[in-house]
Amino acid sequence: MNMRIGGLASGMDTETIIKDLMKAERMPLDKLKQKKQVLEWQRSDYRAMNTLLLDFRSELTNMRLSTKYRARTTTSTNSDLVSATATSAASQASYSIEKVTRLASAATKGTPDDPNNPALSTLSGKTLDRTKGLFNQQDSFLNNTNSPWKVGVVETKDVKVSTETNVVNLGVTGATFEDTLSWSVKVNGTAYKVIDSGTPAAGQVLVGTDGNLTFKDNIAKDSTVKVDYITTQKSQEISSATATKTFQLAKGSINTVIGNQFTVTTGDTVETYSVALNADGNMDILDSSSTKVGELKTESGQISFSSKEFAAGSKLNITYNQNYTTFALDTSTSTGAKHESFILQGNESLDSMISKVNNSAVGVTAFYDSTSDKMTLTRKETGHFDTNGEDEIRTSGVFINETLKFGGVTEAGGTNAEFKINGIVTSRPSNTFEMSGVTFTLKNLFSYTAETAVQITVSNDTNQVFENIKGFVDKYNELISKISGKISEEKYRDFNPLTDEERESLSDKQQEQWEEKAKSGLLRRDSTLSSLLSSMRNDLYSPVNNAEVSSALSQLASIGITTTSNYMEGGKLQIDEAKLKKAIAEDPTSVEKLFNATGTGSSEMGVMQRLTDTVNASMEKLREKAGNAFSTNQQFAIGRNLLNVDSQINKFERRMIQVEDRYWKQFTAMEKALQRSNDQYNYLMQQFSY
Repeated sequence: MNMRIGGLASGMDTETIIKDLMKAERMPLDKLKQKKQVLEWQRSDYRAMNTLLLDFRSELTNMRLSTKYRARTTTSTNSDLVSATATSAASQASYSIEKVTRLASAATKGTPDDPNNPALSTLSGKTLDRTKGLFNQQDSFLNNTNSPWKVGVVETKDVKVSTETNVVNLGVTGATFEDTLSWSVKVNGTAYKVIDSGTPAAGQVLVGTDGNLTFKDNIAKDSTVKVDYITTQKSQEISSATATKTFQLAKGSINTVIGNQFTVTTGDTVETYSVALNADGNMDILDSSSTKVGELKTESGQISFSSKEFAAGSKLNITYNQNYTTFALDTSTSTGAKHESFILQGNESLDSMISKVNNSAVGVTAFYDSTSDKMTLTRKETGHFDTNGEDEIRTSGVFINETLKFGGVTEAGGTNAEFKINGIVTSRPSNTFEMSGVTFTLKNLFSYTAETAVQITVSNDTNQVFENIKGFVDKYNELISKISGKISEEKYRDFNPLTDEERESLSDKQQEQWEEKAKSGLLRRDSTLSSLLSSMRNDLYSPVNNAEVSSALSQLASIGITTTSNYMEGGKLQIDEAKLKKAIAEDPTSVEKLFNATGTGSSEMGVMQRLTDTVNASMEKLREKAGNAFSTNQQFAIGRNLLNVDSQINKFERRMIQVEDRYWKQFTAMEKALQRSNDQYNYLMQQFSY
């Protein structure tokens, strides 16, 4: 960078002089920058208008839907017996419910008043704790002579299917599988019933001894197969990150430690400990001298040493099995038969079991009442769906049938509603059902008499249709107000965008006030927006010549929608409420088609289609002018102007550098000339002094 120092010979403030000269030179550049700012403001204003039109077009799309003009209301002569609601698809009609001889009910096993549904534990003198492990409470269950508990290890694995296939391998090595008929297999949440031989049918899966799962049909790629399975035992190595006296097994309700011993390795030292069942149902941990040094809590699976602490990095190796039980539920539902297998580890609670049932896809709700000490199973949907003469809810397994006492209870409910409507006796699996767009709800039984028959009347909801049309008029008036305001906005020609120098001389508030006036009127009398308002007014008031529209209601004015008398409002609409409601009530079809009719030409189109076409055309014109957030400058007119102005600005700024350099060179030459003149003068003066 060259250092410029002026005025050494002349004594002039060269830098200030050149700065002032450059101000004059830069005036055309300031004009270009102001032009660029105006173009950017115009672009923003046009895009704001396009956003308004986009929102209005969404309203037009909604108003083209028949649902806006076919709102239905229903009345019931006795809503305590039968109530109804209707969708826009319902016809205006009347229905007579002459009698309801039976209400739909949900199938239930274990109703409180069923003598075959005994309490679970009370008669044995025990109290059942629904939050504690079930295995340790097995003595609390009444007459639990046939134990449901088995020995093994319960595991869970998710397998992602990489290619479409009907054979999926579980991918577990070194394990011996058992009790495969009790496994739970689900594909993307849908349960399959396990078989261990033969060919699987639909809804079944064949489980092989090698862990292969074979389905009848191919499983789609990327499906998830979730399997709860059972092995004979589990080998586990537990490493301690810090010094510890306790180790936690992955499983609880421990039945047996295989070989009655385990090891702990610390460095090169391997210590062997044996276990022995104690009176509390836990296991004492004995060292090599048969001295008790800790305890294994069988329910939680926690191993604790009383005094010995193992160093960080110690590894405990143990092989064990646990207590578990299984049961299954099958139901008949509106979507077909459902099956679900459940596996419970011994340390899981009754609440856990209830949660598993309630969250499953089998469609059953399990409930336990601690006061009566009874359980119930209730299908989640009402109606009768079984076609084989079986119960709607079917239970299998010792735990659910004998321990929880569902094997002997009688199923109640599971019935369809039976009623007579418009002279026809029929039934439905639910008390709430839909017919021809009308949803009926049967509430009580009643027999037929001329006085008790319930009349349901479906009619047009005049008030709702009126509100829908009024909502559109409000949106239209809002759009008109904003566009009219923009194209009639005052233009302040004395207020141009501020230059950098002008901005520095004003406060923030003054800058804000100046820019407000500078931005005003940028779209004043814009031809595209003015044409849009004119076209929309024409769309609204041109008659709709369509066969579906009565000639008496072919214009908005004929149904009470007209422009306001104040022409300054730009053609805002006003509604004669009484006239519009009368038209909706007397000829709802003509009112609907006046708004949303389709046709081959504009004259046949309803108001909404016309407005949509007009708005789309205007939006396209605005996009051609100002683009959108995804447009490049080359794609719209203002953008191309901006590119041209930017090019001029760049050229001018390069020229200003050259001009400033020229001024400095000229003043530098002058300084040099003055310096030479001064030197000559001083020399002559020295000569005359002799």
